[in-house]
Amino acid sequence: MNNARAASREDPAPMPADAPEPWFRTFRESGDILITHVDLTPDARREARAFSWLDAGERARWRRYRHDRPRREFALCRAALRSLLCGRLGCANARLAFGASELGKPFGLVDGLAAPVSFSVSHGGGHGLVALAPRGRLGVDVEDRAARVDIDGVGETVFGPGERAEFAAARGEEKRRMFFTLWTLKEALIKALGTGFSLNPARFEIPPAMRRGAREGAFRFPHVPNVRWRLENLGNADFAAALAHERGR
Repeated sequence: MNNARAASREDPAPMPADAPEPWFRTFRESGDILITHVDLTPDARREARAFSWLDAGERARWRRYRHDRPRREFALCRAALRSLLCGRLGCANARLAFGASELGKPFGLVDGLAAPVSFSVSHGGGHGLVALAPRGRLGVDVEDRAARVDIDGVGETVFGPGERAEFAAARGEEKRRMFFTLWTLKEALIKALGTGFSLNPARFEIPPAMRRGAREGAFRFPHVPNVRWRLENLGNADFAAALAHERGR
């Protein structure tokens, strides 16, 4: 590979930050929550466009990824998040930064002050989701159902007793769909709570009605019963996805 090609691969040429962002669009609005879909299929021009939104630290992080796919996922999702937050907060991109809690949950900063908005980002396969809410902890997850996963083995470790019994009785495509539905709902809840996988997902179970196909439900963690969460199954024909949002007590 000659030096010109190597430089182009390493540092996409920045484009104006106010260029259109055709790689993300509104997926749905759920109450006061905006959920945006990010198209993660390869496209050099929009990846360069996304790169122009990143700050110096994010560009350094982008360079540390060794493969094209994680670079693309990071740039396109982070640029979409930046654009959406700037629109919601009415600030210029240069004023926006990010911090993280002790457990790693990110939050937005405008001029160094915590921004009054919650967000969550997830990507899986060729799809990303960005969720924004004006208040309350928030978690979103998206997964590619075609991904190679040992669903029986993983199910044994992440599902609770009732979930395991229902999962064992399922067959074929129904079983695979059930796995990803439960997995995304649990992942969204864990991301919203902000503890990471220090919380064993087998310690809690998805509400029975949602295991049987309901698209929405209420949830309380057994170890934090005073906080109520709204769960929503966002899955469609293209991917499995879920949203969890703190709704008070």
